[in-house]
Order: sequence, then structure tokens, then C-alpha cells
Amino acid sequence: MVFLADLLLDNGIALSLICALIGLGFAIYLMRWVVASSPGNERMRQIASAIEEGAKAYLNRQVATISIIAAVIVVLLLVFKDVPTTIGFVIGAVCSLCAGYIGMRIAVLANTRTTQAASVSRHSALRVAFNGGAVTGLLVVALALLAVGIFYVIAERIIGSDAAVKSLVGLALGASLISVFARLGGGIYTKAADVGADLVGKIESNLDEDDPRNPATIADNVGDNVGDCAGMAADVFETYAVSLIGAVLLGALTLVGNKAAVVYPFVLGGISVLSAIVGILFVNLRKGNPGAVLMGAVLASGVVSAVLYWPATHLLFPNAVMLAGVNHGPTDLYCASLIGLVMTGVVVLITNYYTSTAFAPVRKIAKASETGHATNIIAGLAIGQHATALPVGFIGIAILLSFHFAGLYGIAIAVTSMLSMAGVIISLDAFGPITDNAGGIAVMSSLPKEVRTVTDELDAVGNTMKAVTKGYAIASAGLAALVLFGSYVEELRAHYTEAKHAFDFNFSLQEPEVIIGLFIGGLLPFVFTAFSMDAVGKAAGAVVREVRRQLQAKPGILRGEDTPDYGTCVDIVTKAALREMIIPALLPVVFVIVVAAIPAFGPQVLGGVLVGTIVTGLFVAIAMTSSGGAWDNAKKYIEEGNHGGKHSAAHQASVTGDTVGDPYKDTAGPAINPMIKVVNILAILIIPIFLKIWIARGH
Repeated sequence: MVFLADLLLDNGIALSLICALIGLGFAIYLMRWVVASSPGNERMRQIASAIEEGAKAYLNRQVATISIIAAVIVVLLLVFKDVPTTIGFVIGAVCSLCAGYIGMRIAVLANTRTTQAASVSRHSALRVAFNGGAVTGLLVVALALLAVGIFYVIAERIIGSDAAVKSLVGLALGASLISVFARLGGGIYTKAADVGADLVGKIESNLDEDDPRNPATIADNVGDNVGDCAGMAADVFETYAVSLIGAVLLGALTLVGNKAAVVYPFVLGGISVLSAIVGILFVNLRKGNPGAVLMGAVLASGVVSAVLYWPATHLLFPNAVMLAGVNHGPTDLYCASLIGLVMTGVVVLITNYYTSTAFAPVRKIAKASETGHATNIIAGLAIGQHATALPVGFIGIAILLSFHFAGLYGIAIAVTSMLSMAGVIISLDAFGPITDNAGGIAVMSSLPKEVRTVTDELDAVGNTMKAVTKGYAIASAGLAALVLFGSYVEELRAHYTEAKHAFDFNFSLQEPEVIIGLFIGGLLPFVFTAFSMDAVGKAAGAVVREVRRQLQAKPGILRGEDTPDYGTCVDIVTKAALREMIIPALLPVVFVIVVAAIPAFGPQVLGGVLVGTIVTGLFVAIAMTSSGGAWDNAKKYIEEGNHGGKHSAAHQASVTGDTVGDPYKDTAGPAINPMIKVVNILAILIIPIFLKIWIARGH
């Protein structure tokens, strides 16, 4: 037993990297399996090729735009920080971009193959779509684990353990900042195209979803990939990496000299790669209701993780450790890890309730659509507000319990455990846009109605899965940000002590500086989402005008006599997304630096900003994503034949609600997640830069 404990302590990070490589190997196997599946007939391949070309063109231009901004930040880090932190930033940024790009590529390969599989059976289509999504899921967690682990191991040998841990903050910033751009840019693109296509196509011209006569159809399908696949992959990559780094940083700060505290988060991540593979195999082997099968995969993955966490925890922590002034044994730490797994299940169930067609909230919105557009909007907004209560309540309980079991480090472990489920959760998310595209290809290829029936069913499940994963990402971001705030306080204490200056800050609500910071931080998510919504509105307006122009210039398009110019709509949303994403993406950076630089402010105000951003950001993000998901599925529920079915008055009202919900659930709401992390990570990073200024001003 002692031998195994020593082996895990000395080689835990290496073993986790081996698990990550196994995950990469399995992802490559799945990718080859998907590619080997039939891509369908010539028409299907042509449409899929057009979607792929549009997605590649956008992402290539996005990478070029982001690279310019990243290069400026690299120069600033070299001037104001150090080389290891700068290298970490570059690694985090590159890996975040890679996660998004690879996620998009496999999605566009899987879409037409899912359509073809739908002509065979529902389960065949489910397997192709889910395995395509699973490639993204496994790549995200494996890349994050490899990036953080390899960087830490190399940096530790060159600059020492303490400096290596601190330089990880640069990697976290690179991943977070790039994911904000990816989330915003992809979200603006996909929702501008979607809203434009729906407003003119469905409401004005009575066209069905993905009708080839709609000039914005290809842009809409491209958007599913660059927003829901590339954006989500980059988002969860950074959330996973940042949570892992936060746990490592906090372990090094609170359990000084205890190597197990740094190794433990890596071991949990390695175990969960293996459990994600079990969940993926579950979907491939189990037949039945698609929604139940996918939820079963999450449960199977969680159970495997829970079983393997027990021996790993007891081997790494054979003796009690002192945390928050109290001795905590291995069972306490294990319980903290279980809380993360349980929270994953809780968030999935709650979000599923508020966004699935099977439950009352979505059906309430569908019913409200019978009395008009306004009542649909009112019902959707109300559902979003209601949907905040349970997740936030359970997040509070999770914080309380995990702190009880192992202090702030216990919260970090709970977050790491929760994010370690990302392998199977992201598989569910990428499943959504693949099935959405598959349905579009079925319509544009004029395939039999039976095929579209299968893709529509999977698309409705996919909508719920996308909403579920957004709720998961946001809830985990709230917990992760709290860990980062704790790291900010500990880093602040360490730097003041090192400078031989008294650390006498009190982040109490009785301090006016903290209240000022709370107000400023609480404002940021509202300003951020306002800019994001404006961006979608402007871009969607341009698409609407272009679609109207084409339909007026060529009336034969609606009669099927003329071919729409799809490329112009693609170009419009590409340029708009790249232009409009810059200001909101840079807002969190500007807020933090300005607050830190204002003479009257100081580290207390900045600390208040961090907490304020976490609190309001959590509520706004959950409300937006829940409303948007419920609106979308209310439309789907009506299209199934309820409340008058397609082209009824209720259906038109539901389309309006869906178009309002689109930027809610796929642009502004999800982008709050990385935005919160950017604020917290940047605050940690700039402490040594502003330290002398703060001390000189008497802070």
C-alpha cells in the first residue's frame, strides 16, 4: 500500500498525462470511425462541403484577427511579467484555438454522415452524431490536461515548483481570453444568420427550417458549427484548464510543501478521461430513447469516476492535512470530490427540466404562443428568471459542504471533479449542432420525410443537450471563479508578505471599498451582454436586408426557379462577427486594469469587482441560456403538431420568441462564462505589476 501511495505521489501527473493520451487515441479512433461512415449521395456531399467551406473560411479569419490581439498581449506580458508566464499564455491561447478548430472540423464531417445514418435507423444516426461529438469532448479534456500537465512539469524542472505554479496563471489567461473571442465571434455569427434566416424565411415567406430557397440557410448551418462547436469547445477547454490551474494554485498556497495537493487535481482529471470513455461506450451499446440513453451515459461516467476517486484519494492523502485551521482526512477530500460529481447531475437535471419539451416550462411557453408574440416573450422571460433559483441554491449548498469538508481547497476539488466530467458532457453539446445540420441537409437534399422525422427528433434532444451543457459550464464557472477569488486573496497576501508590508485587508461588506467594487463588478455582465446583444442585432439586420433584397430581385427563388446567392450572406455575417466581437471581448480586460489603476481604489475594490462579477454574471447567464433553450424547444414542440402546428399563429409567435432567445442562449449568456474567468485571472496576474503603486498609495 505504501509502495502504491509513493508511486502515485511521484508519478501522479505522469499517469494523468498517460490517461490523456489514451483519451486522444480513442478520439482518433472515433474520428476514423465517423469518417468511414457513408457521407450520403452527391447532393448531400455538396451541401456539407458548402457548410465546411464557410466554417473554415470564418475560423481562419477569426484566428488571424485574434492572433493580432494575442501578439499585443504577448509583448505586454514580456514587458511587465516574465518569459514563463508569456509562454504559458501562448500555450493556453493556441490550445484553446485548436480545441475549437478541431471541434468544428469533426462536426462538419459528421453532419452529412448522420443524415445518411438516419435513413437506416434512429440508433445509427444517434451513434454517428454522438461519436462525432465525443471526438470534441475527449479532445477538449485531453488537450487541457496535456497542456497544463506538460507545461507544469517542464516549468517545475527549469524554474522550480513555486514559480511554475505562478506561471500557470499565464496559461489560464491565454485560454480564457481566446475563448471569450471564440464564444462571442461564433455566437454573433451563428445567431445573426439564424435570426436573419428565421425572420425573413419563416415569418415573411412561410418557408420551413433549412429550406434551400432561403439565401441565409447555408450561413445558418455554418453558424451551428462555428458557434456551438468551435465556441463551446474553446469555452469548456478554458473552463477545464482554469479550474485545474485554480486547484493547483490553491493547493500550493494553502498546503505549502505538500506535493499531494498539487498532484491530486491532475489525478482526478486523468481518471475522468477513462470514465468519459465508459460513457461514450454506453451510448454506442445501449438502445432506446435518445434522451434517456444520453443521460445514462452521464450517469455511467459519474459512477466510474466516483468509484476510482476513492482509492486515488486515500493513496495520495494517507494522513490528515490542516485546512482552514482544521484537520481533514482523506474521506473528507473524497466527499469534496463527490460533491462535484453530484453537482454535475443536479445541474443537468434542472436544466433539462426547464428546457426539454417533455416538461411544463417549455409547454407553458408553447401555450402562451396561442395568444400572440408578446405573451410568448413574457412567458420565456419568466421561465429564465425562475430557472435561476434551483441552480444557484444548489451551488450555495455545494460551496457550503465542500468548504466544510476541506476548506477553500475542498471547493477547488469539487470544481475540478465537476469539470472532469467535461469529456462526456461536451460530447452531448457537440451532438446538438451535428443533428441540427443533419436535419438541414435532409431538407436541402429532398430526402424522404422519414429521414427528417429521425433528424427532427434527434435535433430536439440536441437542443436540450446544448442547453444542459451551457448550464453545466456556467455553474462550474461560478464555482471556479470563487476558487480564483480565493487564489487572488492568497496571492495578495503572499506578495504583501514578500514585500515586508502588512497585509491588513478586510474584504468585509462593512468596508466601503468592497461595496464599490461589488457595484462595478456587478455592472460588468450587464454591459458585456448589452454589447453582445447589440452585435447580434446589427449583424442580423444586415442579413435580413440582404435576404429581402435577393427575394425581391429574383422572385423566382421562392418558386424554385432561381438559386439564392448563399455566399453573400456568409460573407456578411463573417465580417460582422469579427468586427463586433472585439469591444465586448476586451471589456473585462479594460474594467480590471482601470479599477487597478485608479488612485483612490486598490486591491479591496478590485476584490469586490471579482465577487460582483461572479454573482450577477451567474444569474444573468443562467437566466439567458434557460430562456433561450426553452424558447427554442417551445417552437419545436409546436412544430411537432401541437397548438396548431407549423405556419399557425402560435408557430409564428414561437419563431419570434426563438429569434429573441437565440442571442440569449448562444451568444451573450454563454460568453459570460469565460468573461468571469478573464476578470479573476487577470486580477491575479496584475498583482505584482500594481503592488508597489498600491503600497505607495497606502493601500
